[in-house]
Amino acid sequence: MPNRTLLPRRDLFLLLLVVVTWGVNFAVLDVGLAGFPPLLYAAMRFALVGSCALFVPRPKVKVRWIFAVGTFTILGQYSLLYLGMAAGMPSGLSSLVLQGQVMFTIVIAAVVLRERPGRRQLAGIGVAAAGLGVVGVASGGSVPVLSLLLVVGGGASWAIGNVCTRIAKPDNGFHLVVWASLVAPLPLLALSLATEGAGRDAHALAHASTGQWLSLVYAVGFSTVMAMGIYTALLAKYPADRVVPFNLGIPVVGLAAGWLMMGESVTAPTLLGAAVVLAGLALVVVKPTGRLSRRPAAPQPDLASADAH
Repeated sequence: MPNRTLLPRRDLFLLLLVVVTWGVNFAVLDVGLAGFPPLLYAAMRFALVGSCALFVPRPKVKVRWIFAVGTFTILGQYSLLYLGMAAGMPSGLSSLVLQGQVMFTIVIAAVVLRERPGRRQLAGIGVAAAGLGVVGVASGGSVPVLSLLLVVGGGASWAIGNVCTRIAKPDNGFHLVVWASLVAPLPLLALSLATEGAGRDAHALAHASTGQWLSLVYAVGFSTVMAMGIYTALLAKYPADRVVPFNLGIPVVGLAAGWLMMGESVTAPTLLGAAVVLAGLALVVVKPTGRLSRRPAAPQPDLASADAH
């Protein structure tokens, strides 16, 4: 049977694996943040990832792009996201609002890289965004404006990082994630000490439960090393509008994970919104019958080295 997707089946599977891993991560994050202050959690997460730089070579990209990806994809995204959650943004709604980065990325890539999405992709993104709006309304509840703006800012930072990755075109996505992670721990720790306090941080470290440490292990090993490594490699390999729309599925997975793992309620309007999101993603990734994609993928190294980790 011919492949009717805009990505090879292997890379499509890897991208769906990333979506599931990141969607589940929001439920896992709830467990970790029950004991760790948000910025301390983030600092530990990326300190552990960055420590892998002792064992992996520096990616073959200019140093400025390592700093750019580390600043926007990691430091900017996670500091703003975690501060927003600490200021009152619910985790489920955060997973939804953060996906504003999809639209930001496509707009920035269109302006900076001249990567113009096709009509079908734009329609799919619009349908998926409408589905996210339904999910957001169904999730309901008023949130502080500041917390909302912080998470939106986190999405914008992630989008800039996505475009930086496209420009850098790393030879190995995992290596770039590891070395870019070195940018984040010290600023995140400084923010933690300034806003969360040394006493609170020390108390959290001394009294963390096994579940909270396992949450950190998941965030480091699966959400960052594996998923972000694969995602970074795919983003270097394909135009942004073929990769980032998949992130619109993350809140759908997040809602399902919250229901299964945390006992959170899921209403009929939420399920309707999730179905609309999936329909929009189908428009983005499935080619019309008998037509080929007009834009071939840029020749890049395969993911053998990235998904080995």
